[in-house]
Amino acid sequence: MNTELNQEKQTLKPLGNVPSPPSKFKHYLTALIIIGLLWASAYKTDATFQELLTGLPEMGVLMDQMLPPDWAYFEPIIEPMLETIRMAVLGTTFGAILAIPLSLLAASNVVKSKILFYPTRMFLNLIRTIPDLLKAAIFVAIFGLGAIPGILALTFFSLGLISKLLYETIEAIDKGPLEAMTAVGANKIQWIFFGIVPQISAHFMSYTLYTFEVNIRAAAVLGLVGAGGIGHYYEKTLGFLQYDRVASIIIFTLVIVLIIDYTSTKIREKLL
Repeated sequence: MNTELNQEKQTLKPLGNVPSPPSKFKHYLTALIIIGLLWASAYKTDATFQELLTGLPEMGVLMDQMLPPDWAYFEPIIEPMLETIRMAVLGTTFGAILAIPLSLLAASNVVKSKILFYPTRMFLNLIRTIPDLLKAAIFVAIFGLGAIPGILALTFFSLGLISKLLYETIEAIDKGPLEAMTAVGANKIQWIFFGIVPQISAHFMSYTLYTFEVNIRAAAVLGLVGAGGIGHYYEKTLGFLQYDRVASIIIFTLVIVLIIDYTSTKIREKLL
């Protein structure tokens, strides 16, 4: 037995030089850069822990004024909350419909011409660059106060978000069915309907539901600039320092958002 072990040891080749562990210099340098950026940002914005600690007691004063909420205020804000939901439904639907052709134009594996898909992407980037409140303020200036400016603002927001997610999904689809359809002489319309749509339909529905969740939150504040919905009541109650009513609006909005988030999550789980 010992003889066999000795023979095995002799046949084993000695290992070469053991490589040294990687240097931690990059990690330390990255940490220093992050700390430097945080310090510079805090310095330029005059953000200090002293100001934070000074303002903490005021949070307690505000919470004391908000609690208990004005439970009787729930009745007059039911209709504005329903209007907010309607705005989100319409804005998401219109944005999702418009996102379908634009996402196809922005996908480089569908439209080979850079003259088409680059300007489309620039347009979508422009839409996403403009904040929702600014969009709503622009449409309020054009159409006046009401829900229409809010719906248009949410439509453009939905268009930018869904198109971005969708064209990236289109570019990542399996190319096998597309190549097979091209080989048998399928035209562009058949190529899209039978090669692309089946692969992205579940993702499209998931993106639309996710955008609807986001739009519910966004629609709740568009009223601050006169674009309809519950946001007008936020502005009114905050302006009159009625913090107990503000708390009622926040609780009502939270309940609606949680219900929609839960329902949307369950639907997305079944789709994917």
